[in-house]
Amino acid sequence: MELEFDVVDLPEATHVEVGETAPDFTRPLVNDEYWEDASLSALTDDGPVLLVAHTMNGAFPATYTWNEVRDRDWGERFDVQVVGISVSDPYAHKRLIEERGIDNPLFSDPAAGVAAEYGIEHDLDGMAGVTEFRPAVFLVDADRTVRYAWTAQEWPDFPDYDDVEAALEAL
Repeated sequence: MELEFDVVDLPEATHVEVGETAPDFTRPLVNDEYWEDASLSALTDDGPVLLVAHTMNGAFPATYTWNEVRDRDWGERFDVQVVGISVSDPYAHKRLIEERGIDNPLFSDPAAGVAAEYGIEHDLDGMAGVTEFRPAVFLVDADRTVRYAWTAQEWPDFPDYDDVEAALEAL
């Protein structure tokens, strides 16, 4: 079975840029055992964070992205905590983690407030009131300074994983 889809240009994004301070937020952070409210700043207190924003869990880009992140094993190879974020609720995140063998926690932001703060919100297929995260990657250091930033310019679009890895190596 061959997947067919149309490539769609996304509107211009005014996202958080390299050198800027990443906005702090608190949302449920889901792992393979439980979830609890956590803040980005609490994570960066322990060191750099690679924040991977992805489409809702049922969309194929989320699966492809997390398969790539899992295969590259960044959390083990680099001094960085890799975390995801999307509009999917904690229950959907728990299922995705279990089904895909994801070793990284995922923030749940169903109202897409963090997407708006980061300038990466995307109104899904022009449906009123349905917003999700534009795929994006932000490498945030312990001071919450953004060291690497990428956002999708079209759908579907994926980061250049080698570029992300180069940014991790440069930490």
